Amino acid sequence: MHLDGGNSSIILACLRLPSRSIAAPAMNIEVDPETIDQRLIHYRALCSSAIVSLVLGFLSLLAIISPKMLVIPFVGTIVGAMAWHKIQNKALELTGKLLAITGMSLSAVLLLGCSTLHIYVFLTEVPDGYQRISFFDLQPEPGAVAPVPESAVALNGKQIFIKGYVYPGDQRRGLKQFVFVPDMGTCCFGGQPKLTDMIEVTLKDPNRVDFSYRKRRLGGILRVDPQLKPISGLQGVYYQLEADYLN
Repeated sequence: MHLDGGNSSIILACLRLPSRSIAAPAMNIEVDPETIDQRLIHYRALCSSAIVSLVLGFLSLLAIISPKMLVIPFVGTIVGAMAWHKIQNKALELTGKLLAITGMSLSAVLLLGCSTLHIYVFLTEVPDGYQRISFFDLQPEPGAVAPVPESAVALNGKQIFIKGYVYPGDQRRGLKQFVFVPDMGTCCFGGQPKLTDMIEVTLKDPNRVDFSYRKRRLGGILRVDPQLKPISGLQGVYYQLEADYLN
């Protein structure tokens, strides 16, 4: 094929043109992470241990009443920490972090605060000159023949301090004399308490007390008699307290 000078120049010029690639237009799609989180909430399960943690957090308020209740905030703190850790590890599956943190925080604060409170009360509640005892110190050894242990006999005539509850009798207000028992179960449900779980208390004037479910603190001279003393409505008592301290 013969090409003249003009046509050959045009063809050569076309061959020298730079090649251009055809690229698809770039698509820039912005996704809001908060929107994704909001949509994921509908598919995530509420962590059950987070709910338990929150419930235990509020129940921990009971620890203010008694040192025995400190187990509640202790368990609540552990359950809350475990729930928070579980949610952290399964963030796409579980929700309830705020519940877990709230429950754990409540339990931890009340555990620390109530522990401090009960330690302070224990260290300061016994008046000077009184010996702290409990109803446990008045119990005989298992299988013992004597109803009153030697350890209790040794307390005869001593000035002691003891905590317990007023046993419900016929009279409920302005009591000068009443029976003292160790726990609320005996106090609330009545019946015949163990003989060594009762102290007949006589308050010195002008002290008087009303029946209630409140724990009482008493101090005075303890009298121990191995011979059972009959009292109205109950089988009798081995222990008597002439109380000059009431709280």
